[in-house]
Amino acid sequence: MTGDWTPDSYLDFAAPRLRPAVDLLARIPLAAPDAIVDLGCGTGTATGLLAARWPAAQLTGVDASPAMLEAARAEGPAGVHWLRADIAAWAADAAGPAVDLIFSNAALHWLDDHGTLLPTLLRRLRPGGVLAVQMPANHTEPSHTALFDLARDRRWADRLRPLCRTAPVWTPAEYHRLLAPLTGGGLDIWQTQYLHVLEGPDPVARWTDSTIVRPLAAALTPDEAADLRAAYAAAQRAAYPPEADGRTLFPFRRLFLVARP
Repeated sequence: MTGDWTPDSYLDFAAPRLRPAVDLLARIPLAAPDAIVDLGCGTGTATGLLAARWPAAQLTGVDASPAMLEAARAEGPAGVHWLRADIAAWAADAAGPAVDLIFSNAALHWLDDHGTLLPTLLRRLRPGGVLAVQMPANHTEPSHTALFDLARDRRWADRLRPLCRTAPVWTPAEYHRLLAPLTGGGLDIWQTQYLHVLEGPDPVARWTDSTIVRPLAAALTPDEAADLRAAYAAAQRAAYPPEADGRTLFPFRRLFLVARP
């Protein structure tokens, strides 16, 4: 990805972004894990949920973004080991210690080759451990497809098209076929479509500006980035018009999996 994250922008929608983490946490069948890793911990908001549920556990938050980790150290729970590392590199570190729970909320969709990544993560678990993952799966909806369409503009297509990840998340059936042979302890996969009720001007464009828009805008000149953002915001206003009360309804699909090898 291009450019670092902007924690303040990401946290503009902290409450709706956190709800999937709460839902994922509720489905984890562990009583007292000793070692937990929050993979792609960001600002540490979901890490705080883990710390509250299992206060005696050794908790590590892993993220590749210096800005996000700085925010996590300042605002996240005390006693957490914050580690700057690439997720794929952490997963593939065969010399790294095994853990009881790998928790990842809205992070793994940024990585490719899930056919290798997820089995590799399962191997980092202790016997009886759990891999719990949530990933946004809204890439076939206007919130995402409008951006992919704009990336085809001849002004910047050579720079933006390679950055468009149009299908980073598999279908539930595809994940089941991959993981079922590896999860004798159990496998649970489901999708949820949340209906977010957003307020303010251009709320969908503001929601995605800190996520999928960010790497594309960072690859452009400031003037080009402003043009891209303006065209994208207009497309989102058309796709998600405000209701009579001025609020905007934003359906957003997410995929969850809880796997036990």
